Amino acid sequence: MDYTITLTDTQVKALEWVATDPKNWIQNAANARAQVAVANILPLLTAHCNENNIQLAVGEAAQVTQAYDLGVIIKLGSSTSTE
Repeated sequence: MDYTITLTDTQVKALEWVATDPKNWIQNAANARAQVAVANILPLLTAHCNENNIQLAVGEAAQVTQAYDLGVIIKLGSSTSTE
């Protein structure tokens, strides 16, 4: 999935001071945060499936989808989100 962000000249200059490639830095930041989220989701799903005798999906992508499908997690900001 592609996302487009807009930075001011000042923000670009600031990022260039801390990263040789601001675009790469932004991509890495998003990837790292997503991986942390996956690491938090999987134990929640595993516990839910174990408590309810539900077969766990195979693979991280399928497990994240299963967590949404079972209501173990929801999109942040949705009407029933606790985050």
